[in-house]
Amino acid sequence: MRILILHNRYQIRGGEDVVVDSEKALLEAHGNSVDLLEADNDEILDWRAMAKTAVEAIYSLRAKQLVEAKISSFQPDVVHVHNFFPLLSPAVYDACQQAGVPVVQTLHNYRLLCPKASFFRYGQICEDCLGKLVPWPGVVHNCYRGSRLGTAMVAAMLTIHRLRKTWTERVNVYIALTEFAKQKFVEGGLPADKIALKPNFVYPAPNIGEGKGDYALFVGRLSPEKGLETLLNSWELLEKPIPLKIVGEGPMADVVAAATEKLKEVEWLGRQPHEQVLSLMKNATILIFPSIWYEPFGLTIAEAYAVGLPVIASRLGSMSSIIDSGRTGFLFQPGDPKDLARTVEWAIQHPEELGKMRQEARAEFEEKYSAEKNYRQLIKIYNQALGDRSGNVR
Repeated sequence: MRILILHNRYQIRGGEDVVVDSEKALLEAHGNSVDLLEADNDEILDWRAMAKTAVEAIYSLRAKQLVEAKISSFQPDVVHVHNFFPLLSPAVYDACQQAGVPVVQTLHNYRLLCPKASFFRYGQICEDCLGKLVPWPGVVHNCYRGSRLGTAMVAAMLTIHRLRKTWTERVNVYIALTEFAKQKFVEGGLPADKIALKPNFVYPAPNIGEGKGDYALFVGRLSPEKGLETLLNSWELLEKPIPLKIVGEGPMADVVAAATEKLKEVEWLGRQPHEQVLSLMKNATILIFPSIWYEPFGLTIAEAYAVGLPVIASRLGSMSSIIDSGRTGFLFQPGDPKDLARTVEWAIQHPEELGKMRQEARAEFEEKYSAEKNYRQLIKIYNQALGDRSGNVR
């Protein structure tokens, strides 16, 4: 196949960017021709660029023309959109439709349903905008970057394209990462028969680790929705705390830095290269994933499984289905540091059980999150978009 990938990168590299790179490499490894058209939020340098972006996020003629030119030169069989916000805009769907090229859209977050894209406000889950034609509660609460004007721009984009039926008529197949996420999008108005399920994956697959480092590990953006407050508070409650290594950067960096001064067991490593993260995972005893928002998937969990690392995660949303509690890890009450501390203590006091979980975590990866399985799922989805519902690999 010939696949054109469209993606708007964020200023801080995240899971979406990793998935885009991995899918491109995987498709090419199987002999497909892949082209990548990217926009980068680093282009938004000053207030003039911000003002222009605010307008073009609703509909960018410039982005539409870029996609039209790329389709004309590359002649793709299918266009796979990962992230269009804010620089590419929904105009890219018009370019594809007018060229007669089917579109697949991966739903990495909840942008089509929530101005903030996270269903998270004031430190807790919020679904006030779910199902509303005009997501006005988000505007009232300044949900997008704390800006009423910015949120109004996002709300206008969502409303206009709902009225234009962009989301329902200009995308052939959506990819939801979990059943939980799929149901949220169905509640929000997307057609269930247009949403395929395909989780994220890890490529290339790393070797299984031995877990002999005797430390717990957190990997992710340092932000409130990731449950860092719960994590740090739980370490104060542990009777015999093991070392906790924190990898990442973000707006709560100062909070984490302060915790390292207060708690001698906590070490902040900052941002680390992907290979170093995998190395840390191979030696860790347990991965802590304490998010308090509806994580659409959690690529870090799949990476942990790939190296045989059990995961302690919040019993919330998609995490409840990704973690098989007692087999590949444990679930705890979201936002409850006491329950997290109890779960961590049980885990470190039962090394034999954790050893068995390491094998089960790797088996879970091979069954659900391997590159080969993911490739077949992806090609089946592309064929569905092309009207071939048989799903045969071409």
